[in-house]
Amino acid sequence: MSNESWLNKVNWSEEGLVPAIAQDAESGDVLMVAWMNREALKQTAELGEAVYWSRSRRKLWHKGEESGHTQKVREIRLDCDEDVVLLKIEQVGGIACHTGRRSCFFQKLEQGKWQAVEPVLKDPHEIYRK
Repeated sequence: MSNESWLNKVNWSEEGLVPAIAQDAESGDVLMVAWMNREALKQTAELGEAVYWSRSRRKLWHKGEESGHTQKVREIRLDCDEDVVLLKIEQVGGIACHTGRRSCFFQKLEQGKWQAVEPVLKDPHEIYRK
């Protein structure tokens, strides 16, 4: 992809970021939301796997680089305001969340309290070698 003019169409924030939603290409479930800078989006398009920008670590983060739970990108879409990216992905290993769950959206508001409604599929201590 030598022509990178498509990256200029994205409405980047003042920090040079855009929110990216990772959606399961089959079920339509939203698995996670992360941030991308220009380089992350470029690498995602080139690799066919999700690469994000870690705001806490201030560096590029190839999803699954540590856990093995990569995200194979089937489609990249841009919303109508051109300020949110949607990745339709295949979640390798079935775990998107660092807590060992399928989705980062595992907490549901029930009677004024947040309840975990999705099970831990794999202990995070087994996933990450820290």
